[in-house]
Amino acid sequence: MHVLVLSGTTEARRLAEFLVTTDALPGVRVTSSLAGRVARPKLPPGEVRVGGFGGAEGMADWIRAHGVSAVIDATHPFARTISFSAASAAAAAHVPLLALRRPGWVPSEGDRWHTAGSLEEAAQVLPGLGRRVFLTTGRMGLAAFAGLDPLWFLVRSVDAPEAPFPLHMEVLLDRGPFTLEGERELIRRHRVDVLVTKDSGGEATAPKLTAAREAGIPVVVVRRPPAPEGVPVAADPEEAVAWLRGLRT
Repeated sequence: MHVLVLSGTTEARRLAEFLVTTDALPGVRVTSSLAGRVARPKLPPGEVRVGGFGGAEGMADWIRAHGVSAVIDATHPFARTISFSAASAAAAAHVPLLALRRPGWVPSEGDRWHTAGSLEEAAQVLPGLGRRVFLTTGRMGLAAFAGLDPLWFLVRSVDAPEAPFPLHMEVLLDRGPFTLEGERELIRRHRVDVLVTKDSGGEATAPKLTAAREAGIPVVVVRRPPAPEGVPVAADPEEAVAWLRGLRT
């Protein structure tokens, strides 16, 4: 069995590590595919390819050429393009596809959440919520906030952002997981009065939500984009392994 894991998340690395370093599925071959958008990614164990496929057709050709038995889409919940390409490619190559998606965040008592359908919508509501923004949506898409000159932004990302971006901005290059104490300190030190985040889910970046709740500041949460219909979903790597086992029976 040759499994292609569309990677880039903590769950994808955990899945590859489990399949490569244990005997859970003897004889399985794992190839993790990274888009190459991060300069120094954490490489998972096993075979790794970096770069795009050239769209759905190119991915289907790669699947056929490399004898792939199953595809697991473990990309970021906001990586809409690659997820739809994977659905088309798997259908064209006649191989099963599973989406490995961590559950989204759920508000708790005391949260002051404002949901937005896009980064542009998030930018529209910001001026009415605060003036010192902790922006944790990554380096892509900062153009949506570029025109908000009266506001100040603390932008956290793995790699340095490229223009266009907000006029008044401080960049913090960092990679999760983040601690609750660290998030509290960032909010306090930078006098943050509003947080903007994508509904990425998971525990690695969730402490900022708790810190925002404790500080009593509003949070703009960008909803996840639609996912391809008809693709089965696993909530964690363990469920993904069980799905692979089922393919062998």
